[in-house]
Amino acid sequence: MSFKINWFFYFICIQLIGFSMVNLSCERKIEKATTTNDYQDLIILFREFRDFQDPTLVNGIPDFTERAMNEQNGGLKVLQNKLSTIDTTGWSIPYQVDYHLLRAEMNGLEFQHRILKPWSRDPCFYSIRPGMTDHFSIEGVLPTPESFPLLENDFQTLKTKLENVPKIYAQAQKNLTNAAGDLARLAIHFTKEDVQLLNDLVDRLKTYHPKLALHAQKARDSVEDYLQWLIKNQDSMTEPAGLGIENYNWWLKNVHLVPYTWDEIVNAVHMEDNRLYTFLKLEQNQNRDLPKMNSVKSPQEYHDYVRGAVDHLMKFLEEEEIFTVQDNLDIEKYWSARKSSFRLGSDALGVPDYFSYYVHREPVPHEAHEGLGHDFEWQRLANDDREIRGTRRLYFIEWIRDEGWAFALEELLMHAGVLNNRPARGKEIVYEQAIFRNCRALSDLRMHSRELNLDEAMEFCVDCAPHSELLDDSHHLWYEMRTTLRIPGWHMGMVLGKIQIMKLFRDRAKQLGDEFKLNQFLDEFLATGFIPISLVRWEMTGLDDEIKELVQ
Repeated sequence: MSFKINWFFYFICIQLIGFSMVNLSCERKIEKATTTNDYQDLIILFREFRDFQDPTLVNGIPDFTERAMNEQNGGLKVLQNKLSTIDTTGWSIPYQVDYHLLRAEMNGLEFQHRILKPWSRDPCFYSIRPGMTDHFSIEGVLPTPESFPLLENDFQTLKTKLENVPKIYAQAQKNLTNAAGDLARLAIHFTKEDVQLLNDLVDRLKTYHPKLALHAQKARDSVEDYLQWLIKNQDSMTEPAGLGIENYNWWLKNVHLVPYTWDEIVNAVHMEDNRLYTFLKLEQNQNRDLPKMNSVKSPQEYHDYVRGAVDHLMKFLEEEEIFTVQDNLDIEKYWSARKSSFRLGSDALGVPDYFSYYVHREPVPHEAHEGLGHDFEWQRLANDDREIRGTRRLYFIEWIRDEGWAFALEELLMHAGVLNNRPARGKEIVYEQAIFRNCRALSDLRMHSRELNLDEAMEFCVDCAPHSELLDDSHHLWYEMRTTLRIPGWHMGMVLGKIQIMKLFRDRAKQLGDEFKLNQFLDEFLATGFIPISLVRWEMTGLDDEIKELVQ
């Protein structure tokens, strides 16, 4: 018996060893077969991921149910494993940058599933108006008053969108199982505006398209029901809206490729605040005997003043050789959108906004930010035929580069001389607007560290901002608080991006010495595309200290 038992175990051991060797051999074959060094495999995986991350449509609307999200999360892990089999050894820096862009986007979707979970914790997620995450937005198809009566295609598109609204809010009430309290407050505030938006639409449709008005009424009723549901259940929505510092740091490092921690960024923003207040007070002292700046008095004066600022900027770029305006960049595209705002708003001088105070006195910084900063960047992106870079990043991965550049232009161009020979005190506006951005950055950082709740953050911004009487309980303040909580780091990134760009100035200037030329530097910077500044710096300078830190 003993012999038989021993022989049995011997036989089993031999089988297990043999199986293990075969299994190990198979694993090695799989590893050998799946590991690749071909850049085209990255392109293929990029396409696969972009198709995968779009939510599945069920009954005409995106499916964010728990079952669908669990399924997507499982599929994400498969794609992340595929990415890990791509070996970038020997690749050029631009190709390696593209690899990290895809890695960051996959990390962004991972963070959505692990931490943000907007489908279950963010009542703003289901808004039918753009709020920076526009899965359900219908505002893009809402007709302007002058577009009535609607063309057939516009009629059908609007009809379909309106028919989907009740389905959106039916899903929302099932999905929101862990809603954050401050996000619920923001949703209640903005859902009231959604109801009014649809009320206005119903009134217009009754005149031109009575049958379509019935669909708009049903949509409005479903939004009103959602609003009442939020109000009724608000007290039970107690989850924190802020991420917490550990999660904030992971989001910055792994999704936005920021080589700084929460603590380091707080210190940097405070240092920037010290600098701005110092320069503002020096500028105010220099201007102490000058009269205050006058505001425009009429819509026509405002129109002419802004157009003059745009023309002044374009002339300045060319004469001072700041950066190249390629033939496919058209300032008139920006102007067409910009002037359309003049007919909006109750003040008849543009959309009422905190920044209106400044734009009505010296519009050059604002037009530099919005026109040369944002609009030109979107035009560059539209003309970029690189498959990975020539598309908008997911999860706002381009946001620090986008907002940091637009914000930096205000002060960089000022120091380059764009406000010379302009009405006095224009530089004060640049510094005051920058100080307000610091206020928003600090509120962002402190809300996500959970030091401040929504009310406290709003109070902080009002106390902190220049001309705070214009900010208190304003639409602008509510809007900025919503973006702060829903897109962690949005306002911090504006200030940090500017700081990172100035660091890149220094690094490249030290490398090139007397060979440094501003227009060449900025042309190279802009040519890298809509990507995190840490990757821009690596590609432009070859310095890899930041990317090494980010992949640890």
